[in-house]
Amino acid sequence: MIVIASVQIQLAFQVSALIISMGAIVDEFETSPTTISTAVVVYSLCVAGFVMLGAKIGSILGSRIVFQVSVLIHGGAMAWVALSQSSAAIIQAQIIAGLAAAAAVPALVVMIAAHYRARQQEQALGILGASQAIAGVMAFLIVGFLGTAIGWRWPFAFLAILALLNVALSFRLDRIERDTSSRIDWLGALLAAASISMISLGVDNLKSWGLLVASSGAPFSVFQLSPAPILIVVGVILAQAFFVWLGKRRRAGKSTLFAVEILDGASERAATFCLLIIATLGPAINFLLPLYIQIVQGRTSLETAIAIIPYTLAIFASAIFVVRLYSVIPPKTIARFGFVTVAIGLFLFAAAINNSWSDPAVIGSLIIMGLGEGALLTLMFNVLVSGAPKSLAGHVGSLRGTVNNLSAALGTAIASLLAVGLLGFLIASAVEDNPDLPPPLISQINLDNVDFLTNDELEEFLYGLNASDTEINAAIDINEETRLQALRASVVVLSMIALLALIPAGRLPTYRAGEVSVTTDPDQSGETSFEHPEETNSGNANQLPGPQSAENEATNLEDADQP
Repeated sequence: MIVIASVQIQLAFQVSALIISMGAIVDEFETSPTTISTAVVVYSLCVAGFVMLGAKIGSILGSRIVFQVSVLIHGGAMAWVALSQSSAAIIQAQIIAGLAAAAAVPALVVMIAAHYRARQQEQALGILGASQAIAGVMAFLIVGFLGTAIGWRWPFAFLAILALLNVALSFRLDRIERDTSSRIDWLGALLAAASISMISLGVDNLKSWGLLVASSGAPFSVFQLSPAPILIVVGVILAQAFFVWLGKRRRAGKSTLFAVEILDGASERAATFCLLIIATLGPAINFLLPLYIQIVQGRTSLETAIAIIPYTLAIFASAIFVVRLYSVIPPKTIARFGFVTVAIGLFLFAAAINNSWSDPAVIGSLIIMGLGEGALLTLMFNVLVSGAPKSLAGHVGSLRGTVNNLSAALGTAIASLLAVGLLGFLIASAVEDNPDLPPPLISQINLDNVDFLTNDELEEFLYGLNASDTEINAAIDINEETRLQALRASVVVLSMIALLALIPAGRLPTYRAGEVSVTTDPDQSGETSFEHPEETNSGNANQLPGPQSAENEATNLEDADQP
């Protein structure tokens, strides 16, 4: 478990380290922050686009050897970052790191499925999710110390050394049997990579390229339309083609890139939707929080980190300890309670947004959100893993990697569009009705391209337009009020999304750990009858069960004391 958790920390740490080191990298290479953002996006695209191919390669060559090689390559990419002499070299290293992570992510789940059973497996999956959360805290502490004391390169050198240590320790892991009969579906791999990349790029650039009409920052336009929604639509079409192709190969008895059968059950599909929703809300919160603390309150990035650390620790704690509830509370109930908890935390955060800083109110609401978020991430992962045979664990891992990387872009895009879009609408309305702001001054401001500004930035901008003190004070009053309104409304919309997740959560399993599913309603409603383990000959008494395949279900019926 130490090896698995350490590799997960290695993979998650490097993204946070890159973001935290942004200022130092920008200063040294005299580049723009957009370059570092591009490096992060490129990494995420490589992981999301090739994680299914990575799972298949692990199945064919053996998950342990692929695990070891991918961790070593990722460490080499971190050494490349540490030694890089240009921002272009950092982007190239991130491409290599992303491809390596695409193979390592599903292998992590395979290792857990191979080494743990029942209650231990549930706990191991919780630790895996918690390790990803704690990596952010570690990145802040380690990168903050090393970056300040000796330079931004040393945290990446630390990751390279950690990779060598992880590979050395990984020889204690069991070898995983290879699937020599499997073959790589290259057309499926191309469709998956193209569809995921297009959707991710489109969603990530909705704000900068334009929601519908192409903005000045768009690389091109199609009849004045923004390329962002076009990429999303094409990506969705390619995704549909990918699943059609999978179905065709499955009916022909050929090997498929992704085992679509892990989504055959209503509970697995519901868990996937719930995982996508909660994994989207996290990045959305992480986008809005710095806007409030740094832009509205004018506080430092250090104070932002201080507010985020309790939130991250809450995710870590609940991700580990929620498994203790599995034997007494059904997944359906835990999920509903978790989403309601997240919604309550968001409502409280919206109430805390005002012009007077209140640490306890903000941190308290974030802790409540974190408790719900961590519990949900672990629960959904457990439902998916428990509902699939051990041989398909790599496919569950690839599904998790795809959802996590897509949701990161989706969450940031939703929060950005909500906050900035509402801000533009509110400012336009307030400016039009304000007698202290004359039309000649308003005509010099592009109200179609507003963004969150501090009062100092706004004052400097208006001085450049030769505005009077009265006009500047009126604009600052509007800026203060509209920023708060836009942020509050955005957070409330996120809370509504959390409550909407109660719909798919209602289709999760209704049985507890220790109760084995026997029959499922023909209508696939998700309501499952069960018998206690002492009444059957099943060996999965302590495992959180998911919907079973037809063969396993038939076996349980034959072994049961009564039909």
